[in-house]
Amino acid sequence: MSVPVIAGLGTAQPPSASQDELWEGFFSRHFTGTTRSLAQRIFANSGVTRRQAAVNPLLEDVSDWPTERRMRRYQVEALPLGKEAVGRALTAAGLDAGDIGMFIVCSCTGYATPGLDILLARDLGMAADTQRMFIGHMGCYAALPGLGAASDFVTARGRPALLLCAELTSLHIQPSSARVDTQQIVSHALFSDAAVAAVVTPGGPGYALREVTSVTDTSTADHMTWDVTDAGFRMGLSPKVPQVLSRHVRGLVDDLLARHGLTSSEVDGWAVHPGGPRILNVVERELALPPQGLAASRATLDEHGNCSSPTVLLILDRLGRATPAARRVVMLAFGPGLTLYAALLDRQD
Repeated sequence: MSVPVIAGLGTAQPPSASQDELWEGFFSRHFTGTTRSLAQRIFANSGVTRRQAAVNPLLEDVSDWPTERRMRRYQVEALPLGKEAVGRALTAAGLDAGDIGMFIVCSCTGYATPGLDILLARDLGMAADTQRMFIGHMGCYAALPGLGAASDFVTARGRPALLLCAELTSLHIQPSSARVDTQQIVSHALFSDAAVAAVVTPGGPGYALREVTSVTDTSTADHMTWDVTDAGFRMGLSPKVPQVLSRHVRGLVDDLLARHGLTSSEVDGWAVHPGGPRILNVVERELALPPQGLAASRATLDEHGNCSSPTVLLILDRLGRATPAARRVVMLAFGPGLTLYAALLDRQD
């Protein structure tokens, strides 16, 4: 039986702005009073130098928009971004849209029906019998259960699957009149927009998906939230999240590797979701990684911010393009639940 392989990745991002530009041109006025100095420190220490925004606050302030207007704009902006990412992934895999047997879309920043899965399948010319799946509100870890579902389909059916992660966090800047807390400032300092697509095929060259696994600590379900409000979606991000990760991440990774007869020293690529600098520091410490172990994750945070679900795929793309390319990769992502997901990949030529 052929092992499922990530045979092609495609990325697409809207225009970028520097963190300093975003602070000086918008957020320095968005936060007022005693909150402003706190926000300035958080922005400066975010680990982010540049971010991308489909709806750039330097050009267009959406913070007072109702949710309905934000959702209409989501469809306008997400569709071309998703199409660009999917087109690049298909080209990299040497496939046409009509070859895809299952199309999976992950997004927690916008909803509409018909959704991106139907509209992109139509516009790209996918077959009428292409199966579809939409994964919503899993947040930053959604790419990994998405890859798991694609992998299962490929194994069972022997046909290619396509995963698209598309997030437009720029649509959810909260009103300046809203209750402002440290959690809200952190989310405004970190989040960014991107779309990344991955084609999974039965065998062939690329990153073989050996296993996807997870653990959820439901006792900390309130530590990370994403609430639909009348003014867009509001992030809740407890400062206790790194502590929860520190309790679970080592066991999750060690058990995953042990099932394949491996140890962490045999992993040469770590694609760890950069929820922020503290998250990366905790993972680095708990896994006893070498100094350059999370270089790709930190570089992605620096250049792109936290793009939610596409971010680990951006890191995997960076690891695959490195010289030399990473051969064995562990992907890690974290999100509401509090949930930790991990995947083991190895490169085959």
